[in-house]
Amino acid sequence: MAGEQLKPVAGLLLLLNFCMYVIVLGIGGWAMNRAIDHAFIIGPELELPAHFSPIHFPMGNAATGFFVLFALIAGVVGVASAISGLNHIRYWDVDSLPSAAYVATIAWTLTLLAMGFACKEIELHVRNARLRTMEAFMIILSATQLLYIAAIHGASARRRA
Repeated sequence: MAGEQLKPVAGLLLLLNFCMYVIVLGIGGWAMNRAIDHAFIIGPELELPAHFSPIHFPMGNAATGFFVLFALIAGVVGVASAISGLNHIRYWDVDSLPSAAYVATIAWTLTLLAMGFACKEIELHVRNARLRTMEAFMIILSATQLLYIAAIHGASARRRA
């Protein structure tokens, strides 16, 4: 009975996380496209600049490339986590919990990694509004994904007792 009380909480967190990960993917896709379109263009007769970075972004600062890259990876795994979590919410039994919990934990750890780069990017200051939005979403997602993991584990622990 107590496990059933956490099902709506887990469902709400799952929906919230899914929407936020999709927004992160949209902003991250924009940033990656802009970086590809406006990065260094090196011809056969030109040499690379002295401080060339393979993860060069024309907006933001030195941490932007790493942040966007890891945010995109975390977003893709987060969406996969939401799909697996939807299956668990639908059945809400012990058999569907391991896959949902495993993928959610992987998504959370990747989100924490992207959040670390977001904190570094915040520390270095220069960035635009879209990047600030993506940073905020990654910081919020690091908390809501953890709450989702706690909700599905708390419900299963109460069912076993």
